[in-house]
This record gives sequence, structure tokens and C-alpha cells, in this order.
Amino acid sequence: DVKGNSQENDAIIEAKKQAAQTHLQQVREIWQTLMDKLDAPSREVIKALNSEEKFAPQETVFSLLQRRHLRISYRQSVAKPLKEIFLGGNLAAVRQQIEQIHATIRTSRLFVALHMHAGDGNVHTNIPVFSNDYDMLQEADRLVARIMKVVKKLGGVISGEHGIGMTKLQFLAPEVVEAFVRYKQKIDPNGHFNQNKLLPGADIQQAYTPSLRLLEQEALILEASELGDLNTAIKDCLRCGKCKSVCTTHVPRANLLYSPRNKILATGLMIEAFLYEEQTRRGISLRHFEEMNDVADHCTVCHRCLTPCPVNIDFGEVTVKMRRILKNYGKRNFNLLKWASLQFLNVTTPLTIKIMRKGMLQWGYMAQRLGYRVAKQLHLVNPNQRPKATSGKMAIPAQVINFVKKPMPSELPKQAMRALLGLEDHSIVPIMRDVAKVNQNSEAVFYFPGCGSERLFSQIGLATLAMLYELGTETVLAPGYLCCGYPQNANGDSDKGKQISTANQVLFHRVANTLNYMDIKTVILSCGTCMDQLLNYQFQQIFPGCRLLDIHEYLMEKGLTLDNGDKYLYHDPCHTPMKTYPPLQVATQLMGEEVLLSDRCCSEAGTFAIARPDIATQVRFRKQEELQQGVNSCQPVKVLTSCPACLQGLSRYRDDIGVESDYIVVELARKRLGEKWQGEFLEKVNRGGIERVLL
Repeated sequence: DVKGNSQENDAIIEAKKQAAQTHLQQVREIWQTLMDKLDAPSREVIKALNSEEKFAPQETVFSLLQRRHLRISYRQSVAKPLKEIFLGGNLAAVRQQIEQIHATIRTSRLFVALHMHAGDGNVHTNIPVFSNDYDMLQEADRLVARIMKVVKKLGGVISGEHGIGMTKLQFLAPEVVEAFVRYKQKIDPNGHFNQNKLLPGADIQQAYTPSLRLLEQEALILEASELGDLNTAIKDCLRCGKCKSVCTTHVPRANLLYSPRNKILATGLMIEAFLYEEQTRRGISLRHFEEMNDVADHCTVCHRCLTPCPVNIDFGEVTVKMRRILKNYGKRNFNLLKWASLQFLNVTTPLTIKIMRKGMLQWGYMAQRLGYRVAKQLHLVNPNQRPKATSGKMAIPAQVINFVKKPMPSELPKQAMRALLGLEDHSIVPIMRDVAKVNQNSEAVFYFPGCGSERLFSQIGLATLAMLYELGTETVLAPGYLCCGYPQNANGDSDKGKQISTANQVLFHRVANTLNYMDIKTVILSCGTCMDQLLNYQFQQIFPGCRLLDIHEYLMEKGLTLDNGDKYLYHDPCHTPMKTYPPLQVATQLMGEEVLLSDRCCSEAGTFAIARPDIATQVRFRKQEELQQGVNSCQPVKVLTSCPACLQGLSRYRDDIGVESDYIVVELARKRLGEKWQGEFLEKVNRGGIERVLL
């Protein structure tokens, strides 16, 4: 409705309307001519097309359309001329309304998709519809009737190898239905399979097809944005299965339910179930939340499935979305050990960390090792026996047995790294340097150790600092006990993860302003999950021109290498911290000898091993086989890794494979600085090697 402010304007608008109607009528006549003469020679319609393009006169109209020598284009024939007719700012609403009308009609168009078999010549039809579009459904129903009429005329069959379906039931001959009823009663007398379907009296009006287009209106329990995002993340899956072979938790001999492909199928079914119960007002079943928890638990968020996926579905991210949904609605399964682990990462006060280290790491690990010894003596665990197949969450006794199957590490450091260095004050920025080696060419780096490298295995953080100190590097240590926020995000607590990440970035900006006289160009990390999280920290705005680098990559760049002839296996973490250079190349160059790769997940994966020990047991047994093969092939002195969680996971295989595990940088420190490197470094650095700058 465009109103003019004068008779002249009204006349102009009326002329535009007449021009538009005339043009549309001309286009309609041309298109109708083409429809009426699809099989006619093109010479009969060339005049009607009013086209300058030359067509072969003997070809049919359909042939030209099929080869796209003749194109039917709404954009060129309708939209573009109408926009030119209704040009001008005062007619913008008209153009917008035309676009909206076209969008509505376009989404209601029906297509008959044909699936053809090259071998047997079968042709299958599929008519995609939106079940919230009533007119579209009715038109599809009429189209099915036309197709079935053609099928019968050509001597085809209605029931192919893809099944019949309720849509085609009405077109089956009575004798065919009767034969099926007799067969069904014989093999399924109690009616367990497909109840009330494909039987006389089955009514297609009672069939339910969920419409994902109704998410915004009818997702009452789960907000539309969350359920919609989940559907968007998985909707492009081709069911090709390329993700199966690389999946960390998919162990085919244990179960076939939890490959990424099958988890995507399960996720789609859960979305449908939620919508069905919302749209029919039956109430949401708690079983759906249990199933979602089960699917979400079967993932270490390693993102390996993304690489082979032809449509770029990252089920790691899908898993995080599912955990976030469950967390937001209070339906995430509670696990005491996982909760305690996350609390240990959340706290920042030195006294609390000391108490929790004593209770959880020292006493807790001791209790787990005691359980392991008892279970071993009672012959409840056999490290060489293949675990039983799993198809769901195990009972509590089985969970306990799986939890104590492998002993936790016994030689944990007594104190955290900062406690050993006396650097627990969060208001102090420590700068470590060997004054005898620092000169004008010395490089300054910022080191973020992460929870695993300073709270759990403090020797990793100490070895990193010791090697940087040995190279004459000025090392700025992040102030206070910090967590990167990744564990919280991965477990679905995005609010806590965002809070931690934001607070850290603000803190690092303060550090950069305080130390603006230092030219920091490299941020050093010693943990893969920290690397993944800090890549989102916008460090370029904190330390302009800086890069994020794993400690091992940095040491390789400095030309560090060993020359001792020892052989090693290397376990590449699911979250590898080495993003700049190939991890195996880095390990080989640092060790001075070829290092062999030990594939497969170690099964620790942060809180994965304690949250679902039944799944971890399956993954762990497969890793044990892989490690044993590596040990048999090269007789290594150690298994090396570059992830604190993996170091804990690998240490649990010591009793079974007879080989120690260690961090690459720790092995370097031991070989380069001597067996007593920790005590000597602490003594050296505390004699004037630390500058404390007030933040």
C-alpha cells in the first residue's frame, strides 16, 4: 500500500502497477507455453520466447531445459524487472513484500527426488515436505497418488527394498495386505514391531512427523535457540561414516552405538522426541535426558572427527552444546569425583589448593591404589582380559571395578610449582632470568603453565622454567594460580568458562601494561587444552605481534637436542599443544633419535576417566594393546607425551607394559641438567634469579 501525496504521484503508482501486471502476464504466458509443449520441437516456441539465442530447431523444449541451454529464471524474468519497475526509496516496502511472497512460495515448492540403482534399475521416489505446511502436505499427497498411478501403468511395484511406509499402504492391493497380515501374525503374534502400522485400519492421519521449523514456537522445555543450534550443527550429516575410524571413544568390538555418525543419528532422534512430546503436550520424558547424557559422555572433545568429515561437522562442539543444554536445565548427571575435580581447578587461593591437593591427589590417589591392590588380589581385575562389551551405562559395582582397574600415579610432587618457588601471591608478576646469560639479544616470553603443569605435575612447570632459564630467556610467569577455562567449557559450564577467560584476559592486559618496557613476542604453554583455550584470548591485542607456542616447539627452534641413543615412544595427545610444527618431528629432533608414534587415546581425557570409567576401560584396553606393540617393536626406555592429563593416563600402564612415562621437557631437563635438576634449579633461581614486580 503506497500512498502518493498528489494526483500525479497516484498516476505514477498506478502506471507502475499496470506495467508490473502486464509483465507478469507475459511471463506467465511464456512459461505456460513451455509447459504445454515440453515435447514439441523448439522451433514451435522460439517465437514465443522472444529470445535472441539460437536453438537447434529439431531439439525438444525439454532437451533444452535439461541441458540448461534454455533456463527458466525467476530472478531474471520476474524479480529483476519488478525491482526496476518499483525503483525508488518510497517503494522499498513493495520490493520487500515481493521478496517475502517469493520466499514463502519457494519453500513450499515440491520436488520429486529420484534415487536410481545402476545394478537392478530400480527407481525410488522421495518427496521432501515441511510438515507444518498444510497446503504443501495436501499437494504432496495428491502428487503421491499421481506417481503410484504411473508406477502401476509401467508395471512397477509399490513395495521396494526400502520398505512400504504408511504413505503407500493405501495403494497396495487387498491381497498383498492380507498376505502381510498373515506373515506378521506368524512372526510377531504379540505386535511388538511397528505397532498398528501397515495393518488394516492404519490411518496416515495419525502419523506424526516432527517439524523442525516449529522450534521457535513450540520448544517449551529447551529454548528454541539451543535446540535449533543443536539441530543446525548436525543436520548436514551424510551418514558416510568417515568419522568412525578416527573417533577416540568408538571401540567397535565393545559397542557399535557410539561412533560420531551414530551419535548424530541419536541426537536427531532425541530432538524429534523432545518436539513430539512438546507438540502433543505429553510431557517430557526424563529418559530423553538420560540418553542425551549417555551420548554426551561418549566424547573426549578431541575434534578428530572434524578432519575427515566432508561437511565439516565437529561432534566435539556438538557434545559441548549438549552438555551446556543439560547443565542449563539441571539435567546433567552428577558425578562427585568430576565435580570435585572441577572445583579443584576453579579455586585460586593457595591454602585451598594445598588442602585439596592433600585430600584429592595424595589421599584420594592412595585410596584408589589400595582399591586396585585389593581388586587384584581378589582376582577382580585382569589387565590382559578384554573388557565386556558395553551398550549403556554400567551398574555401580561394575563402575567401581573399572575405576580401580589401573592404579593412579604414586609419585606425585608434594607441592605445587608456585609453592616450591614461593610465588603464590597473585599481586606479584615474577620474572625469571639468569643474569649471567641475559644480554641485549635475549628473548622475553610469557609463560602460562595451566592447572596440570603447576597444580598436578609441578615438575612439568619447573622443567619448562628450568629449560628457559638455561637458554638465557627472560620468562614472565603468569601471576597467581589460574585456570584457562577450557575444562569448564568442555563440561558444559559455559558461564564459568567465560568468566574465567574474561578475568584472565583482563589480568594479562594489566601484566602487559605493567611490563610495557619488555618486548614479549612469544607466549609459552605446556598443555594442549590450555593452547586450545588461549588461542581465543586475543593475545595479539595483549602483546602486539606475539605468537602462541608449545614449550617443546620453542626448544626445538632454539636448536636443543639430545645425543644419548635412547629410544622413545611418543603419545600425541587428543589436544596436542603443538600447532606450529608436526608433533612427531618435534619429539624426534629434541630426542636426537627417531621417536615412534603410539597412536590412540590414553583414556584419561581430563574428567573422562573418572566420570565414565566404563567407557574409559574400553579405550584404555585398546591403548594398552597399542603400547605393547610399540614396546615390542623398539624396546623404548620411556613413553613421552606433552599433556599433563595424558601423563597421568600413561603412568597407569606401568604395571602392565613395564615402561615408565614422562613429559618431553622433563626428560630434557633430566638429561641436560642432571638427575637432581629440580633441587639445583630451585636453589639457583632463588639466589637472585627471580624479579618480583608489583602488579
